[in-house]
Amino acid sequence: MKAFIVIDYTVDFVIGKLPCGDPAVAIEARICKLANRFLAHQDFVVMAVDLHEEGDPFHPETALFPPHNIRDTEGRELFGELKEVHEAHRSDIYWMDKTRYSAFCGTDLELQLRARGIQELHLVGVCTDICVLHTAVDAYNKGFSLIIHEDAVASFDAVGHDWALRHFTSTLGAKVVRDWKN
Repeated sequence: MKAFIVIDYTVDFVIGKLPCGDPAVAIEARICKLANRFLAHQDFVVMAVDLHEEGDPFHPETALFPPHNIRDTEGRELFGELKEVHEAHRSDIYWMDKTRYSAFCGTDLELQLRARGIQELHLVGVCTDICVLHTAVDAYNKGFSLIIHEDAVASFDAVGHDWALRHFTSTLGAKVVRDWKN
């Protein structure tokens, strides 16, 4: 069994309050195709979704970014067709709120993976050089094998995106793949 982790592919991060814009829109079909493929193989599919409280002065991102992914707002909804994939497979997808860049920080993700005996993680979503990167670093430090789908990650920072893709392979030993088929 593998884990397919979709990181922060929400309205706010694609076209909303803190958008990656066109690069994020361009990966929508690929993320959905991969999600459906992993679901068909009965792998562990996770939606790791950023969660913020309105006006939270104590969250470290408050000083860094405009308000985004606020609880109970449209901006926190999954973007586009991925929302439909989630609705169609709600009982087969693990929804996980996260409040930091890494999907491991302050969540039960590692427990869920270990309980299923999962060692191989497939990461997609946004932003390549922020939340995907921090999740990958934590996964590496916890001993997981990583596959990053280059055609299913995006950032608002092209230089950071390219740097992160190199970092995944050169420093974390991850496989960066395109057009992957399992």
